[in-house]
Amino acid sequence: MTGDPGVDAVIAQWAAEREQTAEEQEINRIASAWLAEAPPQPPGIPGQRGRGGARGFAPVSTADPDYLDAMRKRLPEVPHELLVAAAGWWQMIGDVSEAEQWWDAGISPLDQRALDYRAAGLTPGDLSRRLGPMTVLQHLRRGSAAAWCVARLARQQRAS
Repeated sequence: MTGDPGVDAVIAQWAAEREQTAEEQEINRIASAWLAEAPPQPPGIPGQRGRGGARGFAPVSTADPDYLDAMRKRLPEVPHELLVAAAGWWQMIGDVSEAEQWWDAGISPLDQRALDYRAAGLTPGDLSRRLGPMTVLQHLRRGSAAAWCVARLARQQRAS
């Protein structure tokens, strides 16, 4: 597909979700029909209590166009709705340049685990640091927890 194992895994998962059994399709059809009966509400966040009260929701855009443009340049073959979802995740991290740093370090913008890595305390620069015979990124791709990598990096830093 794209040559990036993280991107390929997300695309494969996305495709697998669309290949469902008849029973799963029926469950989704019933759930969709039930949800369609609910009154539509635009996406948004509740107004602040002091000022907004119960006025409703303040609308929010789902994805920053700058993120979408940056991602479309790197992954032109990925479906638009997947890019919108990924851009929504990445804009929670920071600006476009920080998301691109993660991408350049080896974490695809389609890989939501970067949010977990960042929350654990990792930076894009940490991904190329070595922990024994492998880099942090290799450890993460093999299933090591981000918190374990952070603890090992801290231990290395104290020892040196």
